[in-house]
Amino acid sequence: MVHRSGRVTVRQCYCSVPAKFIGLKVRVKLRANEMWIYDGRHVVARHPRLTRRYTFHDILDHYLEILLVKPGAFAGASAPAQARAEGRFTKTHEAFWAAAKRKCGEREGTRLLIEVLLLHRQLPAHAVIAGMATVVRIGSIRTDLVAIEARKAIEDTDESDLHTPDEAADDDEAATDGHEPAESAGEGAKVISLHTRRLPADARPALPDMSKYDRLLLPVKNTTSTRKGTSA
Repeated sequence: MVHRSGRVTVRQCYCSVPAKFIGLKVRVKLRANEMWIYDGRHVVARHPRLTRRYTFHDILDHYLEILLVKPGAFAGASAPAQARAEGRFTKTHEAFWAAAKRKCGEREGTRLLIEVLLLHRQLPAHAVIAGMATVVRIGSIRTDLVAIEARKAIEDTDESDLHTPDEAADDDEAATDGHEPAESAGEGAKVISLHTRRLPADARPALPDMSKYDRLLLPVKNTTSTRKGTSA
């Protein structure tokens, strides 16, 4: 049974579960180094297996809905402290939180941070962190801007992954086709034009002589008017 604290007790150890399961029964499976918590057949939480009695392990994401309603409890909660110790709550998160509190106050600034943390459920962590860094740099602390910048970071990553080193080299060579660089790319750099390469001979046969077909392009005489003139 999930307690009101959002945790389950397993062998006198306490682990968090998403807040929506409070008051419900879940199934727990102990593995060698992990503990998996199931709702039916779906894994809803994974924790490192605890060996010392009365120890606990909390995941910040499990409490976000509660903290969104009570943002004043965020600073003193154990889940943010554990996320900070595990490196999940980074310096970029701290910088965004500080900037949000300066702009909107303690309560609303913390609420903005929690809304950004909820973005981690939909977007990769590296993209959200990049979005926060950009927003802090430009000084516009808004959740929607973080989401926009995070998606831009994903697109940039996808585009860079599409080009392998060999493809990038081919693109560079194609860019120089028929054009000489206006300036040197750098001291000691050399640009090789595609015209310096020897192309293979054309294996196709020679084109046929089309001169005999030129008469088809001559205008056709009006034979009807000629015949009428003759009969008259």
